[in-house]
Amino acid sequence: MNDVAEVSIADRVKAIDWPRVEDDLDQFGCAVIERLLAPSECDALIDQYPRDALYRSRVVMERHGFGRGEYKYFGYPLPDLIEGLRTAVYPHLAPVANRWNDIMKIDARYPARHADFIERCHRAGQTRPTPLILQYHAGDYNCLHQDLYGEHVFPIQLAILLSEPGRDFTGGEFVMTEQRPHMQSRAEVVPLKQGDAVVFAVHHRPMQGTRGAYRVNLRHGVSRLRSGHRHTLGVIFHDAQ
Repeated sequence: MNDVAEVSIADRVKAIDWPRVEDDLDQFGCAVIERLLAPSECDALIDQYPRDALYRSRVVMERHGFGRGEYKYFGYPLPDLIEGLRTAVYPHLAPVANRWNDIMKIDARYPARHADFIERCHRAGQTRPTPLILQYHAGDYNCLHQDLYGEHVFPIQLAILLSEPGRDFTGGEFVMTEQRPHMQSRAEVVPLKQGDAVVFAVHHRPMQGTRGAYRVNLRHGVSRLRSGHRHTLGVIFHDAQ
């Protein structure tokens, strides 16, 4: 079996069991894709974190009440690996996003190609790239939130764990909550290994009830790191204002 890094991003994405991913998104609002990145690719992204020239901005989360830790947004041009992920993954998610919006009676529809969607964002003044790397140390955490950056928001995103649980850190689980109308919130803890990705709903998704479909509201975050350090790559498909 070839090393993951020897297979192109496009071929890796093509080989994913997308019907299973779509089914998990429909049922749980998230889906895990195992070994999307190789350990060498994860380590290279972590090693690049101190290279400020790659990034357009740095956010210290505690200053804004977002939690503890920090993250950096990549600038354009994006690294080839990240641009490749955006380009290859988006066409598999756009039909899910369109179907969800149709069920929830939301007018927005998404083109088949990511480049066409980015062009729409840029025409609306959303020109800043949104892929980012998050860095946590012991005691850090990410409050539950939604990544909404402007009028044009793609409703599904991707996060890839770059560090190895148990070796690099303990704690720091990816967490989602789902708020159904007139009900208590449901929590989903998503276990990941180095190189694993989680695809998840950014804001809301449809759910079928006895009286038809309704919207549930979702938020995501990271629980407190018990020890070590944790890095995550976030791939958001819309650009920001």
